[in-house]
Amino acid sequence: MEITLTAIKADVGSIGGHLAPSRELVARVEEVIAEGGKDLLCDHFIGHTGDDIAILMSHEHGAGSEAVHRLAWDAFKAGTKVAKAQGLYGAGQDLLKDAFSGNVRGLGPAVAEFSFEERESEPFLLLTADKTEPGAYNLPLYLAFADPMYNSGLILSPGVGAGYTFVIMDVEHTQGDRRIELSTPEDAYDLVALLRDNGRFVVESIRSRADGEQAVACSTTRLRNIAGKYVGKDDPILIVRTQKNFPATGEAIAPFAIGHLVAGFMRGSHTGPLMPVKAGTGVSFFDGPPIVSCLAFSMHEGRLSDPADAFDHPYWDWVRDKVSQKAHDIREQGFSGAAMLPYSDLEYGGITDRMKKLEGRFRVDR
Repeated sequence: MEITLTAIKADVGSIGGHLAPSRELVARVEEVIAEGGKDLLCDHFIGHTGDDIAILMSHEHGAGSEAVHRLAWDAFKAGTKVAKAQGLYGAGQDLLKDAFSGNVRGLGPAVAEFSFEERESEPFLLLTADKTEPGAYNLPLYLAFADPMYNSGLILSPGVGAGYTFVIMDVEHTQGDRRIELSTPEDAYDLVALLRDNGRFVVESIRSRADGEQAVACSTTRLRNIAGKYVGKDDPILIVRTQKNFPATGEAIAPFAIGHLVAGFMRGSHTGPLMPVKAGTGVSFFDGPPIVSCLAFSMHEGRLSDPADAFDHPYWDWVRDKVSQKAHDIREQGFSGAAMLPYSDLEYGGITDRMKKLEGRFRVDR
């Protein structure tokens, strides 16, 4: 049975700034999806990470289905009305266009979706991040799919050991979707050369070389490329199928224990460690730190199990303590050096006007 998983995520309003959506807002999104999806979807799930609401839908209409994408768009528009009525901050802020145009790609929300023949047992992970950019998943995906220090299956399982093909998108190329395919292990060094630049090169998808099946779908939306100005970070969403010829669930999530440094944090303009959090966690310290949640599902004939919260475990409490210390350490540096993103990533912000004013005050002594 071919099933499509479509995950769409957006910030359409938040309590107290950029902290978390209201219960009424989430309930309204759920109501629209439940009603509109009766004859359209196999199943759905609604959740939130930070101030972003994520809609996960299983269906048989293929990737890019206009009806499925319109349903999500309508749900976010309905949620925006609730956010405005409640005076929530940033109501509708990720809906960057006024009208729906076939699917939500290019309209603001982050999208991860793909179609596949459902296995007898179909486990997968839904990872949703807030206060960071799509490249935040680059390192965890590389380690989970290409490094035997994290994925023991690369040396223990013939199917996993066959390697993977990574599709990488150049998100700075705005004239069209510019992609490259690199396969591990032979292209591993070339892959690293690209993935080190989280702001430009982003993992879009990963396929197994054992059977050609797609394991990963990741959102690559950059909001500033849509809006034409800096409008904050992009809060990416990721789907990872696990087990058999893919990494085991434990291997897929192990790299998130690093709490690696990513772009985002306050005003989308700083560097901070990515904290793995329990589902439904808001943000706090300095509008952060950057966070990611992970829900594990099983699926049968398109029907979703109840989710298991992969980061709701005592081990991850210890990781969160470690990441909190890393966040504190880099925030002590304030605006200086690596604590704030380089000027090239701030060019759409107010600092541009400030630098232009200062330019005229420089003098060159000859």
